[in-house]
Amino acid sequence: MKAILVEQHGGPERLALKDVPVPQPGRGEVLVKIASIGVNYIDTYHRSGLYPAEPPFTPGMEAAGTIESLGPGVEGFTLGDRVAYGMSRGAYAEFAAVPAWQVVKLPDSVDFRTAAAAMLQGMTAHYLTHSTFPLEPGHTCLVHAAAGGTGLLIVQMAKLRGARVIGTAGTLEKARRAREAGADEVIVYTEQDFVAEVKRITDGRGVDVVYDSVGAATWEGSLNSLRPRGMMVTFGNASGPVPEFRPLLLSQKGSLFLTRPTLFHYCTNREELLTRAEAVLGWIESGDLKIRIHRVYPLSEAAQAHRDLEGRQTSGKLLLEP
Repeated sequence: MKAILVEQHGGPERLALKDVPVPQPGRGEVLVKIASIGVNYIDTYHRSGLYPAEPPFTPGMEAAGTIESLGPGVEGFTLGDRVAYGMSRGAYAEFAAVPAWQVVKLPDSVDFRTAAAAMLQGMTAHYLTHSTFPLEPGHTCLVHAAAGGTGLLIVQMAKLRGARVIGTAGTLEKARRAREAGADEVIVYTEQDFVAEVKRITDGRGVDVVYDSVGAATWEGSLNSLRPRGMMVTFGNASGPVPEFRPLLLSQKGSLFLTRPTLFHYCTNREELLTRAEAVLGWIESGDLKIRIHRVYPLSEAAQAHRDLEGRQTSGKLLLEP
């Protein structure tokens, strides 16, 4: 089969299309014939070496397709089932062996592209808005990169929770998309000081929570945008990891709370994973959650997909297809 291999950490040029053996599902695993693959920032972190991944490896955490075969001990699935997953590395390929407990059956109305675009970022947006800081009516949140793949989903879920949403975006076009997703206010950070705008919009109070996937570039401003005892949720490193700091800084900024969550710690078992995945897929079915796909690339153009994602010129989801 064809698969992308990273044989040495580095830039997008390290993503090489190779011929490799089709994996065999082990105990508790299913073999998925992949139809569509989600591209996520975590894939770039594995490729660059920012997150641990020992070469050679196939990147990609998220895909949708059909069950090709079952490993020993697998129950609840049959050959040909339409499925998706979002937490198992090796998706940049024609086939992948995936732990069965992470695999979710798809409703008939959800196609492969939509599913591959929704699993990882959808479950991430769900845990952020429902568990890390459970939004309620009366809360105001700041969502950075509000027109990005995850940002658009956070905005929509925050509105489903009844919260007020302030988003940031880099261009007027991205700001328009964030507003279409439901953001009450959008700050174009390339033209405005987002901290000053947040304080103006909130009458000097600050927001209850910041959902920050950008990292280094927004770190200090995000802290300065919070109300006393507000929560800083830093969950991505699009501009690089946040700098080292002294915990005393949190008291100086207003006795703030800080968390650095990951999806894996919010989907620790099948019950928790199904709760999040089924909520996301259910909202897609009902029309309450819109999935925006920016571009679909052939698997052979994975390097270009990474360049486009890291260049922050996209709005919505990037997909690969074998």
